[in-house]
Order: sequence, then structure tokens, then C-alpha cells
Amino acid sequence: MASVTNAATEDHEPKFLKAVELYFDRAAKYSDATEETLKHIKSTDSVLSVTFPVEKDGKTVMIRGYRSQHSRHRLPCKGGIRFSSAVDLQEVEALSALMTYKCAVVDVPFGGGKGGIMINPNDWTEAELERITRRFTLELCQKNFIGPGVDVPAPDVGTGAREMGWIADTYRNFNPQDVNGAACVTGKALSLGGVRGRTEATGLGVYYGIREFLAFPEVQQKANHHGKVEDTSVIIQGFGNVGYWASKFFEANGAKIVGIVEHDAAAYNQDGLNIEQLSLWRKENGTFRGYPDAQIIDDPMSLLEAECDVLIPAALERQIGLRNAHRIKAKIIGEAANGPVTPGADDVLLKNGKVIVPDLLLNAGGVCVSYFEWAKNLSHLRFGRMNKRWDERSKGQLLELVEGNAGRPLSEVERRQLIHGAEEHELVYSGLEDTMIVACNETRQTAVAKGIDYRTAALANSINKIAASLAGSGSIFTHA
Repeated sequence: MASVTNAATEDHEPKFLKAVELYFDRAAKYSDATEETLKHIKSTDSVLSVTFPVEKDGKTVMIRGYRSQHSRHRLPCKGGIRFSSAVDLQEVEALSALMTYKCAVVDVPFGGGKGGIMINPNDWTEAELERITRRFTLELCQKNFIGPGVDVPAPDVGTGAREMGWIADTYRNFNPQDVNGAACVTGKALSLGGVRGRTEATGLGVYYGIREFLAFPEVQQKANHHGKVEDTSVIIQGFGNVGYWASKFFEANGAKIVGIVEHDAAAYNQDGLNIEQLSLWRKENGTFRGYPDAQIIDDPMSLLEAECDVLIPAALERQIGLRNAHRIKAKIIGEAANGPVTPGADDVLLKNGKVIVPDLLLNAGGVCVSYFEWAKNLSHLRFGRMNKRWDERSKGQLLELVEGNAGRPLSEVERRQLIHGAEEHELVYSGLEDTMIVACNETRQTAVAKGIDYRTAALANSINKIAASLAGSGSIFTHA
């Protein structure tokens, strides 16, 4: 995986953590925070590094895991746990810093955290992965690095609802008295307290974010674009959870997904790909190769440089670097992955007139809906349970008045459509859409007012919000 994240970068380009710090320093100049506060915000609060033995094929293998709590200005800390052989301490610290800024941008009241275990999950059986996950959770419990009010993990690269279920069960067994224990982790299955809409949340947030930016006149002018999602050509790198759902929502709203890039091959069709058919083919065959309704490209990274309106890197960090930035033809780059564009490449793209919608804003859908799941677990109540039928009865009474005045009754289909009370996933979608609309407009306002790019604007807003939180709460033991 390390080679995948270095293919587009020059040797002298900064690593992921340094890149995040460089972006922070750029934005800090446009913030209202003092020098002392900026040092506080930039620094990582706590890092846990653990090793533990796991038996595999009769031999003992030492497993290394990390958890970083970048900022505890708001609690709990929030961030995913990834399983990857490329996990290291710098990557975890960088991702936890991004989580801090991401939460602040979209007004989610969490600090930033991130975790990882340095394994390739494909090398381990399900039973072995369960032992590894539960043992790592035990380490987190012992060191007070997990809990509904302390630190709340979520899925990330190489993990999903299955692993989150194991984490939740392990925490519950060690904290049986914690009535809010289900809130110790998000991204769980519905049967374990998950929330409807969490699976597709990040991809849906990507769609909402690009839709909002396309509507901004200055983006339309810069990208020479008509401003609507319909008939917009899109290339997406990564066909995992985020890439798949983002492509589904774009396709459903009239966009043409002309290319999907995976690590071994890419699929291209200038008339638009059928996302569901392509997904089924890949599930059955493990690759895009042989798919009949697309041109298969053996050098997948080259498709990032193809003509399109919107390019969405939704895979890994450092996918656009100094080696390929000058060849990017897309008018708009939407960062659905964390850190897909290096600082040097960012400069090149901006100089070439590209619009970059930054990761800390665009991929915040996941943490936003994780917040909803956390709140649901603390309330012990499904969204919509208390008010759905009341809303339907109220609408029904209003419709009776309308029918009386109109002189004709509505059909049963019309009536059901109009009085329908919101289900949980509809409330989640609505909350996410509102969150993304507000955050996109705040970012735009700062960018226009200060004459800066959207990444710098989003980070400056984030820094100001965190600084205000720190100033409002004061600092214990800091001053004599």
C-alpha cells in the first residue's frame, strides 16, 4: 500500500503528517487565534502505542496498534480504526488531526481521534481478526482510550460494521454497568444500535458537497460549468464504501460516471457506467477486468488525468502529487479521501485554475452521521419513533380541510405521499444535508471575504471555532 500512496509523489514531498501541518500553517495566518492557541490546537494531546501477541498457524505474531487523540477540546474524541499494513504512528496522528478540523468545520461537538492496527486483513481469518480486534479493544479499555464520553471509534479502511460489533461487545463485557455502552463505537449494525443511513453517509455527504459547490457562481465561472449535477461527467478513484455510494448518488441525480479507478485496473465509458452492474461484476470476479460495457485500463492511475468535470479521489492519501498534478484535466477536484492531494500538487492545481473541495469538508458525512448514531445510543430511542404517527395524523387533518375547499378527494396514493411521516433514514439524510449546506456556505463566505482557496478557508474556520471553544472553557493548570 505504501507504493500506492507514493506513485504520484516526488521523494522530496512531505509525508502525510507534515502535509497536514503545512496546510494548518497556511490557514493559521487567516485565523483570529493567538500564537499560543495555534500551538495548542496544532499539537497532538495523547498517543497510545501497544503491541500484543496473537497466535497464527502455531506461531506467535506480535501485533502493533495505535490510537491518537489529537484534541480533547470537545469530548469524546472521534475517529475511525483502520486495518492496514501501512499503518504507522505518523499516519494515525495526521488522520486524528484531520478529524479535529473536520468535526469543527461541520459543527460536530467532538475532538479528533484515529486508530489503526498494522495488519493486512486479507492475511487473517475471520476468527483471527476477531481475536485481534477484541485484544486491541481490551488495550483501549485498560488505558482509558475508549468510552462514550472519552473516545469513540468508527469504521475506516479495512474495517466495517463487523469489527465495530466486536469492539462494542468487548467494551460491554468490561463495562457491564455502563448503560450508555452502545455509544462507545459507531458504524455498528442496526441490530446492535446502529443508525439507518450510516453506511452510505460519507458518499452521500460527498454528493451534497459537490452539488453545493457547483451552485456557486464563482465555481461555475472558474470551471466553465453549467452548475447542475445533471450531465456532469465524473471520475471516481476508489470503489469501496465511499466511492461506491458517491457514484450511486451522482448517477441517481443525472451525472455521468465516466470512470471508476481501482488499484489493479480502471473502467471507462464516455457515455456513463452502470454503477450497479459494474459493482456486481467486481463482486463476482474480484476485478473490473473482462467487464463488457467499459474500456478497461491497465494503468489505473492514468485515468485520473482524463477529461471530466469532477474528479473525486476516494481511495487513499497522496494520490495527486507533483508527478501528475500538472496533467490533471478535471475542472473540480473533490477530496472524498483523506489527504489525497499533496501541498505541492495543491499549489499546481490552484495555479492551473482548478477548484479543490477539501477533504475536511467534503468527506465529513461519515462523522456527521456517526454523531447522529452516538446521540441515538445515548437517548436509547430511534429517531422518528416519538413523532412519526403524530405528524401523519396532523397532516391528515390538514388534508381533510384542503380536500373540502378543493371540492375533490385525493387518491390514496396522493394521500399517503403527502401525510408520510419521516423514517429514521430520512431524518438522517435531512440532518446530513443541512449540515453540509451550512458548512459549504461558511467555507465559501470565508474564501470570498479573504480571497483564499476553499481548503485554507475551511481550515481557518475550523481553527477559529476550536480557538473559541478553548477560550470559552479556559485552561486549567496553564497559568500560574
